[in-house]
Amino acid sequence: MPFHSQEMLEQWLEEFAALGYSISERVKVIPQDGADGRDTGLIALNLLDSMTLTYLQPEPLGSIHWGITFEARETDLKMDAGRTLELSAELAMVSILCTFLQTKSLAEVEVEAGSVDPEALGL
Repeated sequence: MPFHSQEMLEQWLEEFAALGYSISERVKVIPQDGADGRDTGLIALNLLDSMTLTYLQPEPLGSIHWGITFEARETDLKMDAGRTLELSAELAMVSILCTFLQTKSLAEVEVEAGSVDPEALGL
């Protein structure tokens, strides 16, 4: 099972931004205690400062498959058309980032298994 340290996730976020994707400055790697005390992390943001905590992490934990969780809100969220368009752009970025993280996780597993040359993947 792959292991994702905070440092690795921060590097992956930098790589994602370097590819030209518009990444919100609210996207952060936050600490997450691993089952055995290892330095793990997950990626989190508040969508458009709407107080809706959203985070990306392997699903299930330790998997190469990544999922997006939107935490429950206590109050309704009302937006005008312009703000809704901004939210849709941010959701698109989160979706692309999730796919990027899953691809990076798969590449790490392939390298660890020795089935691919790390340089061929740009690692």
